[in-house]
Amino acid sequence: MADPSSYRPKPGEIPDSPGVYRFRDEHRRVIYVGKAKSLRQRLANYFQDLAGLHPRTRSMVTTAASVEWTVVSTEVEALQLEYSWIKEYDPRFNVKYRDDKSYPYLAVTMNEEFPRVQVMRGHKKKGVRYFGPYAHAWAIRDTVDLLLRVFPVRTCSAGVFKNAARTGRPCLLGYIGKCSAPCVDRISAEEHRELADEFCDFMTGRTGTYIRRLEKRMTEAAEEMEYERAARLRDDIEALKKAMEKNAVVLADATDADLIAVAEDELEAAVQIFHVRGGRVRGQRGWVTDKVEEITTGALVEHALQQLYGEETGDAVPREVLVPALPDPVEPVQQWLTERRGSGVSLRVPQRGDKKALMETVQRNAQQALVLHKTKRASDLTTRSRALEEIADALELDSAPLRIECYDISHLQGDDVVASMVVFEDGLARKSEYRRFQIKGFAGQDDVRSMHEVITRRFRRYLAEKERTGEWTDGQDDAEGTAPDGLTEPPASTLTEDDGRPKRFAYPPQLVVVDGGAPQVAAAQRALDELGIDDIAVCGLAKRLEEVWLPGDDDPVVLPRTSEGLYLLQRVRDEAHRFAITYQRTKRAKRFRSSPLDDVPGLGDTRKQALIKHFGSVKRLRSATIDQICEVPGIGRKTAETIVATLARAAPAAPAVNTATGEIMDDMEEPDQATGSPGEPVSAGAPDERRGQER
Repeated sequence: MADPSSYRPKPGEIPDSPGVYRFRDEHRRVIYVGKAKSLRQRLANYFQDLAGLHPRTRSMVTTAASVEWTVVSTEVEALQLEYSWIKEYDPRFNVKYRDDKSYPYLAVTMNEEFPRVQVMRGHKKKGVRYFGPYAHAWAIRDTVDLLLRVFPVRTCSAGVFKNAARTGRPCLLGYIGKCSAPCVDRISAEEHRELADEFCDFMTGRTGTYIRRLEKRMTEAAEEMEYERAARLRDDIEALKKAMEKNAVVLADATDADLIAVAEDELEAAVQIFHVRGGRVRGQRGWVTDKVEEITTGALVEHALQQLYGEETGDAVPREVLVPALPDPVEPVQQWLTERRGSGVSLRVPQRGDKKALMETVQRNAQQALVLHKTKRASDLTTRSRALEEIADALELDSAPLRIECYDISHLQGDDVVASMVVFEDGLARKSEYRRFQIKGFAGQDDVRSMHEVITRRFRRYLAEKERTGEWTDGQDDAEGTAPDGLTEPPASTLTEDDGRPKRFAYPPQLVVVDGGAPQVAAAQRALDELGIDDIAVCGLAKRLEEVWLPGDDDPVVLPRTSEGLYLLQRVRDEAHRFAITYQRTKRAKRFRSSPLDDVPGLGDTRKQALIKHFGSVKRLRSATIDQICEVPGIGRKTAETIVATLARAAPAAPAVNTATGEIMDDMEEPDQATGSPGEPVSAGAPDERRGQER
């Protein structure tokens, strides 16, 4: 625990101007970001007597090892920079709203030739109109099902649409009248787009026009004694009215506004947002946060506004935002919202009338959300804390292992040997810090040797980061550093020691868990000993009897089957196993999809596809002349000569064999391998048959 006086700036060093400040820990990781109208006055509050600080503020300043600041011109710039740094560094002590799901929106893809109505989550795309968010996806589907009677817009995927166009037969919705079937030219692209525009107009609240239009058409049909058409129009009107009833009018004059309410206690706060468009509640969402410092309701509102509108522009920011308390000062926040929208935004506290009554409803929702969260979290926190304490007691650790790393080796009969590293912090998976490795030191199957290599590579990187060299010198001995979503991180050399972002291997665990028994544990401990690391505990969890092995012990530690500590270790081990096998299967599938064309220098996927499309197979391409290859678009003579030379050097594929007759089919064409079509060789066996051989 650091003494704040050890890094307190000298008097007069801190400027008396607006700016943003960052607290860093001993590993140079940013742990808190804040802004201030006066940096000097604000930072002075952190370096007073510790007894006078809020408990969580006291924890932050004693965890920090340094503080730095950046001066800006205005408070609006400070607000924007604070938001950017919080998003970039993810500081552990900042207010972060735990939104554990992506809220669904009703989306209309107006950027396509035939707009499609669908449920969408995640980041918003350009050219797509969004309505919501909704609390549940089924609520969107219910609304769409009602509206498709009147606005039969396309809802099918691209694959279904193309298949219907190819066969000339629409899908079921086209037959029952809930799709206008543009796939089979029942309606033109222009007419379908007009239908999508009308759908969007109805969703924005312009409902009266369509109701009156349908009522007029129904009356005309009845007068002309076309009773079936009149009945169908009557049903359409009822469907529209039923859809409208799902979003009752709550504010007059077609108001567009967002209402934000906050319910809080000393430790946590819940935020609820109602999105009102056209006077109707179109969506609802909510977050819960830990209060990491003594913070006012206005400051919580400011953080909620940053999270809500930080990446929104235009009409996504409404003209009016109603809040329970105004940030202090309010002018920078209001100016920031105005810049996001591109026109004036009113940020205020409702005082009377319908808006105040609706705010009370939102406040009740926030209070209920906080109560529900506390009910769930009490059990969850208690269980995780008990699990960590049981592990510490069983392994005789000095403290509970708040960061646990688990390693597993995976291969298929010695091929494609890989390893995984998963991270659990405070008993929860931290997937952004998962890593995966290729075993490069040797070939073949040796789990013990593989474990030694992986642990050595991981903690050699940790020592390098600890010394703040800024880069790893042996580029061939690096983990792939790929997160579970498949995105590859930049090399460590691009992350300087002062940028504050988490580096790949910069932070040590309190406990290393390996998947295996005594041999794997001994290999991991030997790797740490060779590196001179003696402050990290090691254990292994063997699958056979779920016993825990410690380095140097002849007998395992047996935790009770009902132990929360054992359950946590099993979850960590199983997650490492899942992550390793996923990577190993990916590498194996990639190897099986290889093609002789992969060895042609400078030949990319597009031209490979063009060659296979032109010749039909690699075998025909191999027998083609240089002039014939030059006929393929994008293939020049030099490239054609390289292709011919490469294919000539490559060994031809083994002849196909008819397994029923034993006949060698020399005239069979080679399968299309360059297109990357999925599939595994028969020798791999069915999944159930491989289970005993794949690790």
